[in-house]
Amino acid sequence: MAKDKFHESVKQAQYRQNIQDLLTDHARVQPIGGEIESQTVFDLQRDRYLLIDLGWDGQRRIYSAVIHIEIREGKIWIQRNQTDSPIADDLLARGVTREDIIVGLQPPEFRQYTGLGVA
Repeated sequence: MAKDKFHESVKQAQYRQNIQDLLTDHARVQPIGGEIESQTVFDLQRDRYLLIDLGWDGQRRIYSAVIHIEIREGKIWIQRNQTDSPIADDLLARGVTREDIIVGLQPPEFRQYTGLGVA
């Protein structure tokens, strides 16, 4: 049993790092238009991770959660993805298993068709 807890702890740490690396990579891409910056927000206690765009486009204030990912019960939940990049594919390429990725932005009854986890 202790071995299982250790394995879960290592997996969780790896998932945290994968998410942080993914969001950091996305934050390097300069948003189009205005004086907008991308910021990462990592809440390591609650396993919530955000990529936020903020700034000004002329007279218009920009503030948007571009990507929102959480870890819940050992699974990675994609809560929001406002990019053209398939976040799930990026996570798979980083070694996350299909069943550990939940597309939370999809209604529960449609998650079975994503080819990923269904929680």
